[in-house]
Amino acid sequence: MIEVVNVTKDYHLGKLTVHALRAITMTVEQGEFVAIMGPSGCGKSTLMNLLGCLDRPTKGVYKLDGLEVSRMSDNDLADVRNRKIGFVFQTFNLLARSTALHNVELPLLYAGHDHRKRARTAQRALEAVGLGDRIHHRPTELSGGQQQRVAIARALVNDPLIIFADEPTGNLASRQGEEIMAIFQKLNAEGKTIVMVTHESEIAQHAKRIVRFRDGRIVADLRVTERLNANQVLAGMPSEDDDLTEEKAA
Repeated sequence: MIEVVNVTKDYHLGKLTVHALRAITMTVEQGEFVAIMGPSGCGKSTLMNLLGCLDRPTKGVYKLDGLEVSRMSDNDLADVRNRKIGFVFQTFNLLARSTALHNVELPLLYAGHDHRKRARTAQRALEAVGLGDRIHHRPTELSGGQQQRVAIARALVNDPLIIFADEPTGNLASRQGEEIMAIFQKLNAEGKTIVMVTHESEIAQHAKRIVRFRDGRIVADLRVTERLNANQVLAGMPSEDDDLTEEKAA
């Protein structure tokens, strides 16, 4: 699914050159769930931007689903992102004045689908993340965990080959974060490839593989031997209200 060979990314700040990635080589197979970890400034977000076709490497080769995307034009990269990639961000990136349904419809709108198909497909995506009864709610009427579910539904709506998640639990309470990881594990069990950046060791333990970065280099790439099952973790957590916003939405 992903093949990265000797990829380097440099940023030039005046006379200073910042080496964000240093000759990175790695692969991600179809159906994997990979967590990328490392301290701030280690290069993990830069790698995520490259893998998500939001940026290009300075040197090296990046192939996504057999296509060399390293040197594609901006328009071609945008097409790859829309057809093959779903994004989930720490800050949700939802339109505040739009309903959950409309937020999820957006990728389909950009892809040129008609209104009826957009609405049907977006509703199915929201139902898949447990928000079938919240489709007409706006972000301010949803809890943080529910907003992230909307973001996941939006990432899924075009049936992408791969989902990139950048600190998807970073703004959530423990139980909300565990609920999000349960959704990712379910999607992965259904065949979705997931690459997730996180600084939380416990969150990374939900993945099948952990790649650790330091100073722009991969320093470890290991299979997870004691993987956390999100549903089991949730079963052992005390039941609690999601937050006051969720009570208002209910």
